[in-house]
Amino acid sequence: MPLARAWSAALFGVDGVAVEIEADIGGGRPRTQIVGLPDASLNEAKERVRAAVRNSQRKWPDELITLALSPAALPKGGSSYDVALACAVLVAAGLEPAERLDKTVLVGELALDGRIRTVRGVLPALLAAKKACLTRAIVPVQTLPEAALVSGLEVLGAEHLTEVLGWLRGEYDLPTKPAEHQTAPPPEVPDLADVIGQPEARWALEVAAAGGHHLLMTGPPGTGKTMLAQRLPGLLPSLTHDQALAVTAIHSIAGLLAPETPLVATPPFIAPHHTCSVPALVGGGVGVAKPGAISKAHNGVLFLDEAAEFAPDRLEALRTALEEGEIRLARRDGVARYPAGFQLVLATNPCPCAPPREFDCVCSPHAKRRYLARLSGPLLDRVDLRVRMRPITALSRADVAHPEPTVAVRSRVAKARARAVERWHKHGWLTNAQAPGPILRREFGLPRNVTALLDRGLDVGAVTARGADRCLRVSWTLADLAEVDQPTADHVAAALEFRDRRVA
Repeated sequence: MPLARAWSAALFGVDGVAVEIEADIGGGRPRTQIVGLPDASLNEAKERVRAAVRNSQRKWPDELITLALSPAALPKGGSSYDVALACAVLVAAGLEPAERLDKTVLVGELALDGRIRTVRGVLPALLAAKKACLTRAIVPVQTLPEAALVSGLEVLGAEHLTEVLGWLRGEYDLPTKPAEHQTAPPPEVPDLADVIGQPEARWALEVAAAGGHHLLMTGPPGTGKTMLAQRLPGLLPSLTHDQALAVTAIHSIAGLLAPETPLVATPPFIAPHHTCSVPALVGGGVGVAKPGAISKAHNGVLFLDEAAEFAPDRLEALRTALEEGEIRLARRDGVARYPAGFQLVLATNPCPCAPPREFDCVCSPHAKRRYLARLSGPLLDRVDLRVRMRPITALSRADVAHPEPTVAVRSRVAKARARAVERWHKHGWLTNAQAPGPILRREFGLPRNVTALLDRGLDVGAVTARGADRCLRVSWTLADLAEVDQPTADHVAAALEFRDRRVA
């Protein structure tokens, strides 16, 4: 019985697995069957592939065709297997040579006329192929810029199935470089100079950027909470190559990549609406879960405007991701892992009526408590910096006639981050927010006279053990901004003040 083999890739979260596709022809009545836990969309590939082959002037075998996808116990779905299935069948039928299929991964969806359509997740699929020691890849020509990000792999592009078949016979050379196109300019970053007043909030934003800390801003509407949050990505350093690849892989799976910007080099800024569902926020979907907003914000900023308007189950779903920097989604077809190392920025009004002036509030004390209680204690305990916004007045506008621009603040943030990288380089951490509590208390422990106020806060129950660790992280960031070797008692006191706790 004729037998042929081709390769494709399956995705589970951002983890890819090379999939071996075997085609066997003969042994029963004419039909096509796919085994190896295919989902509905993959089962439909039989009809797409048959039509594409016929419309590419090739004969579809009039026999029993068995297509086996291995690992057999791994659920597989999507339309990215189409090109590999077509090539495996034609090679098994003896209509095409098999030599060039060896060590080649094929990714792409087939139209009925044989055109090769783009699919999501090309970058993580090729990373998985490289890990499986495959040496060549054929992808839709539109995704060549994305595929070219994978080094050590020969990447070819194709627009039509006939091109792939011509390449198998050695009669056609597939393009290896993306077509020339106008590179999109980097996204314009709003300037911090646009924000009037708010010296405390501006300082909190700088500290958050320097240390990678989470931030909560509370205040009446129109005081600049959203404007400040939108300017945080402009204060952050550009992503490293490894960080950019990780973010690009997630955005590729989510279908957010544009051909003109195949690599996400700047920290993403994701701001979901308060009516979003839990799956939209943390990830989910039928079968294998898809990435949510928190994963799309990996290595960037997740901004929840009107945070108290989010349903409590949405906010509580963030707690594990804030601690672990990863989200694990258990579904029927397995567990999908997505990185979720984001900076959380929350903005909320102090009460439901939210008047411009606090003394104009008509809410009862019970209504205020119920409104802010949506931000639970365990969630707030994971937020390092909390700041109350000032109402905008004529006096505050006069005090800051020329607000400091983003360039000046970014320079200080870069210096502070460089000091943190130098301190933590042997551990592999890039920011103070990533340093775990045990290391801060033992290897980088501070004198008792420096932490006396923090110890008192623990004694009276004003801060939790987790909160104390976060205060230490913020104090190291304040020391980095001040360009001193280690925090002083004033830095620890300022870190406690940022948590809005009275311990004195």
